[in-house]
Amino acid sequence: LAVNLSDLAATGATTAWFLIALTLQRADESFLESFARGLFTLAREHGVQLVGGDTTAGPLSVSVQALGTVPAGRALRRRGAAPGDLLYVSGTPGDAAAGLAVLQARGPEATDPHELQLLRRFLFPEPRVELGLQLRGVASACIDVSDGLAADAGRLAAASGCAAVIDAGAL
Repeated sequence: LAVNLSDLAATGATTAWFLIALTLQRADESFLESFARGLFTLAREHGVQLVGGDTTAGPLSVSVQALGTVPAGRALRRRGAAPGDLLYVSGTPGDAAAGLAVLQARGPEATDPHELQLLRRFLFPEPRVELGLQLRGVASACIDVSDGLAADAGRLAAASGCAAVIDAGAL
């Protein structure tokens, strides 16, 4: 759900609803309780309501579709950047990737406070919905950088018909 809400945030959307398709090999009460607690905590934080979906038996699979609204003509799009525009990024690029590296190296039992922060950034992404709303009418173009700053800045630039130059030392 967080990933979907982040994509909506990058369009300047007000979050509204979500659907979920959940496939489980067997009903595991402990897993379902934990999963639902996390899902609905995030949903409440962002005012998004579950409006439908499906549950089936089979190999574990979770699909979420989140929906929102944007006033006509106010959506943030990937295209719209122009030569000379500044490129801004919120958060700290690379934290989630570093958190994945911590998880792979030490598992979820890391004890170093810095590593725990990185692990949290990977396991609990924070959709920047409020920032997306504030960027309406301000940003010329916008994209969620969940695939990495370089890759997504390139996608934004390509959609806008220009190039992006990133000063890595300024990050």
